[in-house]
This record gives sequence, C-alpha cells and structure tokens, in this order.
Amino acid sequence: MDAHLTAYQRWASFEQIDPDLKAELRTITDEREIEDRFYRHLEFGTAGMRGIIGAGTNRMNLYTVRRATEGLARYIRSQNKREKGVVIAYDSRHMSRQFAEAACGVLAAHGIKSWLFAELRPTPMLSFAVRHLHAAAGIMITASHNPPAYNGYKVYGEDGGQISSSTAAQILQQIAAVEDELRVPFLSYAEGENQGLIEQLGEEIDQVYVKQVLSLSRNPEKVRQMADHMQIVYTPLHGTGNKPVRRVLAELGFSQVAVVPEQELPDPNFSTVTSPNPEEHQAFVMALELARQSNADLVLGTDPDADRVGMVVRTAQGDYQILNGNQTGALLLAYLLEHAAATGSLPENGVILKTIVTSDLGRAIAASYGVETVETLTGFKYIAEKIANYEQTGERQFLFGYEESYGYLIGTFVRDKDAVQAALLLCEMAAYYKSKGKRLDQVLQALYQQFGYFVDDLLSFTFKGKEGQQQMAKLMTRLRQEPLTRIAGYPVVSVLDYAQGRDGLPPSDVLKFILEDGSWLAIRPSGTEPKIKFYLSSLAQEEDRAHEKLQQMKRFALELVE
Repeated sequence: MDAHLTAYQRWASFEQIDPDLKAELRTITDEREIEDRFYRHLEFGTAGMRGIIGAGTNRMNLYTVRRATEGLARYIRSQNKREKGVVIAYDSRHMSRQFAEAACGVLAAHGIKSWLFAELRPTPMLSFAVRHLHAAAGIMITASHNPPAYNGYKVYGEDGGQISSSTAAQILQQIAAVEDELRVPFLSYAEGENQGLIEQLGEEIDQVYVKQVLSLSRNPEKVRQMADHMQIVYTPLHGTGNKPVRRVLAELGFSQVAVVPEQELPDPNFSTVTSPNPEEHQAFVMALELARQSNADLVLGTDPDADRVGMVVRTAQGDYQILNGNQTGALLLAYLLEHAAATGSLPENGVILKTIVTSDLGRAIAASYGVETVETLTGFKYIAEKIANYEQTGERQFLFGYEESYGYLIGTFVRDKDAVQAALLLCEMAAYYKSKGKRLDQVLQALYQQFGYFVDDLLSFTFKGKEGQQQMAKLMTRLRQEPLTRIAGYPVVSVLDYAQGRDGLPPSDVLKFILEDGSWLAIRPSGTEPKIKFYLSSLAQEEDRAHEKLQQMKRFALELVE
C-alpha cells in the first residue's frame, strides 16, 4: 500500500482522534485529496510551518502542532534549557487558541513551563516577551496574512528572533524522530495549570512593551502640537493590532484616530476582505471610504498578527495614494536619518539593514547621510541575526531595518518586524511634516527627484501541490543552466545566484539579474507558500521612463513563467 494510504488508514482507525477531524476524515474519498493530505508531514522550514487547517499529516491540526512541539521540547531539553520555559502567543485565526493550548500541553508533559498570553497578541509582542522573560523559546500561532483557511506555527529563539537555519535543522531532526504524531504525550490545560507549568500572561507585559514603543518617539512635542489636527484612519483587518496600535497612538497624544468599525474586532474569516493583507489594495477599500468622509491625512492597516503595516497618504488633489512597502520604508528611513542628523545623534558606525529584494532607494538615502547599508536574505530573522551580531561585536550600530513586504523595525527590544512601532512612527512622521506644511506624497517626490525614480513591483505565481513544487524547481534549474542575458531588451550585466551563498550570506534559492542602469529582477520561490515571486525594480531619472521600463519588465516576467 502507498505510504499516503497507510498514513490515512492510521488516522482513520485511531479511536481517540479529535471528533471534528474524525468527521472530516469520513468525507475524504478522492484519492488525489488523500494523497495531498498525507503524502508528507507539513513542512517545518526555517520559519516554522504554515498550512491549511484540516485532517492529515500535511495540514495544520492538533496532531501536527503536537508533533512540532514535541520536537521543540526535545531540542530544549537537549540544550539543558528546560528551566527557562517558552512563551506562546496566538492571533485571531481559526483554531489559534486551541493550537496554543496544545503546544502548552506537550511542553508541560516534558516539565517545561509555558507562559501563554491570556488573549490574542501581535507577533512582535511575542518576540518582546521572549526577551523580557529570558525564555528558551517562543511559539507564535499565526499564518500572518494568508487566507482564512490557513494557520501556522512560528518558533522564536531566546534572543526573540525567529530561529536560525541551524537551530531549525536541529529541531527538525527532533521532529523527524517523533514516531507517531497521534500519540504524542501531553497534559490537559487544566493539569498543566494545576502543576504550575502553564501561566497566563496579561497586562504586565503589555505595559512594559508599550513603554518601550513610546520611547522610540523622535518628536513628541511636534505630536502634541499637531495631535488635534492629524486625522488618522486605522484598520486592524480583524487581527491583533487593534488594542496595541490604538493604545500607543493615544498615549503619544494622537486624539483623532478613527478605526474602521466593520474591521475592528477579531474575525477568523476576515469576512470584509478578500485577503487580510495590507500589501493588497483591496484591503483598504473600507478604510478609504472612512478616510474620504473625514478628509484623513493618513490611513494605516496592519495584518492579522500585526507585524506588517501598510500606509495610504492624502495627495494635493484630496485623493489618496496607496504606498508600497519600499516607499513607506524609504520615507521612514529618511525621517529617522533627518532627525538623527539634525540632533547630532547620528553615530559614525550606524547601519541600515534591508533584504536583497528591497528597493535600493533606501541605500541611496542612507549613503547621502554617510550611513552604510547591509543586505540580508529575505526574511526578517536575518535582520535580527545581524542586529545580534552587531551587539556582540560592537562593529555597527543598528538604526533601522526593513523589507519590501511591509515589515519595519526601529527599536531592538523586538527582534522581528513590528507594525506597532512602525504605526507610531509613521503617524509621528506625518505630523512632523504636516507641521512644516508638507504632505508625505510631496516628501516622497522630493526623495525621487534627489535620488532617481525607483519604481518597484512584485509578481506572484501560485503553483499548487506536489506538481507545483516540481514546476517551480524546474524553472529555477532552467534559469541557472541558461541565465538571462537580456530582460525586455535591456542587457543583463550581472547575475547573482544565492544558491551556494554569497557576500557572506547563507545559501538561498534566489536569482537576481542586474541591468546596467541599476534596475533589476529577482526570482525567489517562497519558503512558506506554494508560490514563486518575481521582484522588479526599475530605475530612471524621469518618472514616466521608470514606469514604462517597469511595465516592459513585467511583460517579460509573465512570458518567462508562461
């Protein structure tokens, strides 16, 4: 019998299986669906695991969560860190609380204490709590901005950053040694609490975190001066950002913050949006309706686990311009550096961290202040690793880290992208420039005029199931064997292949083709989703020319995939 059928039979005949999963298993009769659900264990990569909720070894459910936690618990014991405990947080998705409690139960069976947040919290607060409580690890139950059918499980190291590739490999080894995911030992939540192995976290952590976020304010007096004149619209997109974002804005002094009522409360179905992702323009439809009613200066939206934030700014015509992650990051960077230079607080060894697929506009801005930019692989954990490295060596002083996918970090008390920090500083930045009679779209135009028009876009192609993985691998192999020499007629002057590691970076399945004018195309299969992503960056001295070239590059990319 095929391995996937054996695994299916094992689940179907397991008497103690969760009743909901038992009922679901009875409905699965299609051979291909059985194969998809059972042909492998849900992959545990460097960022943990993420998948569709449901029955099967290749799905997110109580048993795949227990299996992953069993591996983590064995790893923690092998490192003699059982006494340090684990912090666990969860977002607003289906089954998030149940998965969090399942993780607590497995850790408790190993005698490892867990601190579980009493209610949903953002990912950056989990990162903060791991550091604050000196825990051995953190678990975040979230699928970030994925559709409602998904959930996920992310593991954080004791520095509060996502685990390194080497740690992930060791945990994966322990997970692979778990003989039967259906029979992983665990204590009930009540037993764990009674034995003092599960403790709830609440307001005390929130207070320390909020105080740290507020300490990042560069111009609190400007905020006080402008607070009543700044109209802000915010949407948490049914996620975890609602309370912390509103709290920090209120405590800094912003009094005119309107929250989209239909999207304010947690909703695991994210019923008002196609996708709860601030990278998608559609996510801002309701927020923009509200903004037009109040002539808001600024619109912000955070994803379900509040580690990403998107921004929309009002233009001279009174309409609204949705900014992408590169534009928001460039504005925030320029604001932070302008303030540091004006106050004489710019360190000689300051450094900006960005990923290899993030626009080079940030690098140009940083260079104008004499600040170096260092690139990392895609994924904020690499930025966190660099911060830790600089802290140990004293070689550089971290000033700002960001990635094109709407993730920003200013204060290192968190070691992952933090939409709460970013929301605070974006509102402060808008207030500061408004006090000088400038809108953010004008500030952005001034940056383009000074440094060139960097116009960026992302194309994402989905390849589902086992066949999809093979198709993506085939495309990358072809591009390595026959590298592109021209893109939309423009000659390629440099090919960067990160597969074997380069520029001191670990190996990664990424190809980057650079054109002679500094424009580029990067191709990267996603590590967490069945997608291949094409990152495009067009550079020109005139705006029209930059956009025209970008369209040509996009058409080329589409033909390449087809």
